[in-house]
Amino acid sequence: MNFKEHSELIGQHAFLGASKYHWINYTPEKLVDSYSKFLAIQRGTELHALACECIKQRVKLPKSKKAINQYVNDCIGFRMKPEQSLYYSENAFGTADAISFKNNILRIFDLKTGISPVSIHQLEVYAALFCLEYSVNPNEIEVELRIYQNDSIFIAVPSGEFLSEIMNKIVIFDKEIDKIKMEDTL
Repeated sequence: MNFKEHSELIGQHAFLGASKYHWINYTPEKLVDSYSKFLAIQRGTELHALACECIKQRVKLPKSKKAINQYVNDCIGFRMKPEQSLYYSENAFGTADAISFKNNILRIFDLKTGISPVSIHQLEVYAALFCLEYSVNPNEIEVELRIYQNDSIFIAVPSGEFLSEIMNKIVIFDKEIDKIKMEDTL
């Protein structure tokens, strides 16, 4: 038998594919709900790409209460860098939606396009990763974290002491993971 190549599908996964087989137990209502969430995730990805390009090109959006407009315009106003990877180790890294460090103030902003409540912890980890990567003492800087979601802005100002705790946990847990990896290769 000569199998068809389907080279255009390499690396892709269908919604009704085998690797995401849970759909075989769905009711039609559950399918509609699940597919709607899938589309929302795709839309979120597209909105992030749009926001990133607007920030890179310094193209402000019309003044509005919409989260994306506020996010893009604030990021441009603070001259932030979009989609910045922060790296401590192969076990501890991530990509901040937007970041800046000027005049001893670290700003990390995140655009959330879903409606579910989110946690500021993700941005706190980004701040800790930044401090680790760039050898910045979090007790000697100001930190402002913002989440833009549902036409609102949530602002957090974590203490340097709290960020230091996260940094210490990253360092300790990174070593633990490396130990596990070493044991696994023996």
